[in-house]
Amino acid sequence: MLDIVGLLQTEKSGFTRSERALTDIVLADVDSVLKMSIVDLAGEASVSPPTVTRFCRRLGCDSYADFKVRLAQSRFVGQRYVSPAVGPSSVHEIAQSVVNGIQSVIYETFEQLDFDAVERAAASIASSSFVLSFGSGGASSMMAGEIETRLFRLGLKVASSEDHQLQLMRVAAAPAGTVIVAFSLSGNNAQLAKTLAVAGEYGLTRIVATRSASMVSAEADILLPVNWHENADILRPTPGRYAFLATIDVLAQTVATRLGPQAVASMRRIKHQLVVDRDGDDGQPLGD
Repeated sequence: MLDIVGLLQTEKSGFTRSERALTDIVLADVDSVLKMSIVDLAGEASVSPPTVTRFCRRLGCDSYADFKVRLAQSRFVGQRYVSPAVGPSSVHEIAQSVVNGIQSVIYETFEQLDFDAVERAAASIASSSFVLSFGSGGASSMMAGEIETRLFRLGLKVASSEDHQLQLMRVAAAPAGTVIVAFSLSGNNAQLAKTLAVAGEYGLTRIVATRSASMVSAEADILLPVNWHENADILRPTPGRYAFLATIDVLAQTVATRLGPQAVASMRRIKHQLVVDRDGDDGQPLGD
């Protein structure tokens, strides 16, 4: 689908004066333009109707009517980004907004946490022969790496992957007893859902942290639902990352508790090397 709004924003500098005038009117008030006839828009920009037609064709549209259809689609898809709400501007206000959002999401995560699912997931991971952690995109790939870091310290065999093709290959080659831990913030990652479906065909246990009732959640053997209310302020990074991090930490500590001495022995060896070779301080975190 042609992104008319995005095209106008990126191509404006290369437009003629008449085309820039039309662009300014469209971007200033998309809703009003959608109600205008070609004569209305031409009059607003002080150009002729044929100029409007040529403008539409330059954008890849067959006609002014086609332009309005595509503009409406672009407006609908990126509605929050066309006329973004005004958020905080000072550093203090921004910091307060960010921290408050994180706190709210973490409390919300605790209230919605499925304790039975966490218990079953921890038991599966603790008894696994190998763990594969999958995620792609900005935050989900970070979560895949995060669970790898949490689990290898416990003496478990684990590897993470952000590449869809590699994920599919690793599932196909996974040894018996492998457990998959997958992450998707949106729940709409079709390629991850396909990989998880293949993992199910091979009988691998699939632990999935994602939004409830989503494409990816449908492929879970054990679902760790992570749901939160997204920001109205489009400039603020999503607090959903912290919902996933909290879920990961709860899962990791539950796994460590179920493993008991095995986990403690592995962590002690890591701590020994860090104290001896890094900083001599036993009070530092287990890692950097």
